[in-house]
Amino acid sequence: MKNEKQRISRRKFIENTTSLAIGTALTGPSLFGAPSVLGSHTKPNSIVNGVQLGVITYSFRSMPDQSAEATLKYVLECGINAIELMGDPAETFAGKPENELDRRTYYGLRRAKRDGKLSGPQEKQLAEMQEQIESYNKEVAQWRETVSMDKFEAVRKLYNEAGVTIYAFKPNAFGKNNTDAEINYGMKAAKALGASHITLEHPSDDAHTLKLGAMAAKHGIFVGYHGHEQQTPTFWDTALEQSSHNALNLDLGHYVAAGNTAPLDIIKDKHARIKSMHLKDRQNPANGKGNVLWGTGDTPIAEALHLMRDNNYTFPATIELEYEVPDGSNAVEEVKRCLAYCKKALGN
Repeated sequence: MKNEKQRISRRKFIENTTSLAIGTALTGPSLFGAPSVLGSHTKPNSIVNGVQLGVITYSFRSMPDQSAEATLKYVLECGINAIELMGDPAETFAGKPENELDRRTYYGLRRAKRDGKLSGPQEKQLAEMQEQIESYNKEVAQWRETVSMDKFEAVRKLYNEAGVTIYAFKPNAFGKNNTDAEINYGMKAAKALGASHITLEHPSDDAHTLKLGAMAAKHGIFVGYHGHEQQTPTFWDTALEQSSHNALNLDLGHYVAAGNTAPLDIIKDKHARIKSMHLKDRQNPANGKGNVLWGTGDTPIAEALHLMRDNNYTFPATIELEYEVPDGSNAVEEVKRCLAYCKKALGN
């Protein structure tokens, strides 16, 4: 998720979600559109030879509708029965305040500042937008303190009745800048959704992982720490020692791009503490670290799936679509393509 195209994709995801916030919030727990979603698909099954194949809904960030109902439709179209759910579909459904920030302008100003090209008026505009973000974050924090868990239970019911379980939840609620009330909210919401664990980027802060592990233990849930190119065989060790409720959300593709030469070893060594594993095909540093079509990079996806199958590892293997969607295709079709790759690797 490091190159410019990926940053653009992230911005598109945020912008799409923001533009739909009002409409989805109005439909709320009435589950507008749910009958058509449930009625037009057979229940999916993406367990192949004992391996649970799933998808992170970030994979659908380029799709035009980011509502909870539309996200479920994408998952069903792919034939997947278990997911890691990003925060926005569920939170927007539950009535999260709309963010009116012009993100395209904001990120453009940040790039200009980074490149040393920020004019005086632009510097003032950037400062004003940063104040707007801080104000919005406070509004969201207040909303999270009072929102009912009933709406998250309604999302769980919608997904479960369609044959889809939510094994992980990833709202932007667990960082060092989030309040304890937000962290508690996120963990309660995850449980209401039926998730066994929450996921977040590893904060690289021992005090924070200690805190999250202790809070997770009180809620009876696990924390899966995700990593990018900072991943090493010992990257998670301190967090794992701190709490039995701290765990790995391993990203195999980023692990390879980081230059780790024995990527299967970490699965073997830490399988008991892995709650879910992201799959993508990235090149190693010698080949450019690119995110590429599955089967054309250096990530041993098939071998990792064989390892899971042959050793009865029960954590899900999560498809994360990060390569650029080819012209004429879309995210749903590409996730289907990734799923077919996994099924073939597993002998189905």
